[in-house]
Amino acid sequence: MNYMPGTASLIEDIDKKHLVLLRDGRTLIGFLRSIDQFANLVLHQTVERIHVGKKYGDIPRGIFVVRGENVVLLGEIGFSDLEKESDTPLQQVSIEEILEEQRAQQQTRLEAEKLKVQALKDRGLSIPRADTLDEY
Repeated sequence: MNYMPGTASLIEDIDKKHLVLLRDGRTLIGFLRSIDQFANLVLHQTVERIHVGKKYGDIPRGIFVVRGENVVLLGEIGFSDLEKESDTPLQQVSIEEILEEQRAQQQTRLEAEKLKVQALKDRGLSIPRADTLDEY
């Protein structure tokens, strides 16, 4: 095998199943169909996998174009990985159920963040919130 610099080294991974972790935390699983010099990806038969606790759900997304700067991790999912998937303690649930679990988890995090901010205010401290940074 010859060494190819940059994204050219992914040419051999075309048409193989991959897991892609994005900068915003989403996880995509699909077949790598195309790649360019900027690491932009085209995934086919893509699903978005959502994990909440020990449950997960897959949302079909079809063809997905991913801008290279948003890719944190890209890895091939081999046949042996698919066999191991059935041995995991994770439970696959319906799309509706995983979305409801995700919403509840986000609500819990938001409430915890509000309590943290209030505790800091009570101590005379304050931290800038992400949604107010754009006002400056």
